[in-house]
Amino acid sequence: MLVAAAVCPCPPLLVPDVAAGAAPELDAARSACADALGVLAAARPDSLFVVGPAGQDGRGTHLAGATGSFHGFGVDVDVRLGVGPGQERPLPPSLAVAAWLLGRAQWADAPVEGLGVGDPLAGDRCLALGRELGARAERVALLVMGDGSACRTLKAPGYLDERAADFDREAARVLGAADVDALKALDESLAYELKAAGRAPWQVLAGAAEGAGLAGQLLYEDAPYGVGYFVAAWS
Repeated sequence: MLVAAAVCPCPPLLVPDVAAGAAPELDAARSACADALGVLAAARPDSLFVVGPAGQDGRGTHLAGATGSFHGFGVDVDVRLGVGPGQERPLPPSLAVAAWLLGRAQWADAPVEGLGVGDPLAGDRCLALGRELGARAERVALLVMGDGSACRTLKAPGYLDERAADFDREAARVLGAADVDALKALDESLAYELKAAGRAPWQVLAGAAEGAGLAGQLLYEDAPYGVGYFVAAWS
């Protein structure tokens, strides 16, 4: 059963070496992520599953010990997801950011496994994956990586879309309230149009949280680069 969850954004800019001179702009987000991971540790889970958006090559299971890097962003930073034999293929960027967050927190509270989910994954399949993860151990925790819309400003990756602010406002509300039914009902087509990479991972969380009775708290909400970033903790 799911006993705790942390929701974090997944921009590589969370890693200070990647952000370079702009690193202080996300200090509040990093601090909120650390607090959310603290909630996971306090729940004393048997297993931690990290779920994040991934392209075709990064979808599916990523075993404990899988490695990733931020070399593609021009920095010599390598990360490892938990402790284990790993695998040949690298972590997708979202899970690499998660691995960096876990390393920064010196996570050693439960074994870790990753799951990359594709943007096109239908909501019902996301829910089914979440239910499977929730049944994997007596006490399961999730670290869910994903961003909101990428269309909040003219300079945003997806340009300005007037629907983006309302979408992100609702996403922040349901994540902060641990509103499972509202997460299930997120509009897949609208999320796709607004380039909201968190939709599928959030709906995996919704599936895992069915019947768990968790309460939520929104720890951070902002759109510093025209992309909606949220941090929430469920316990």
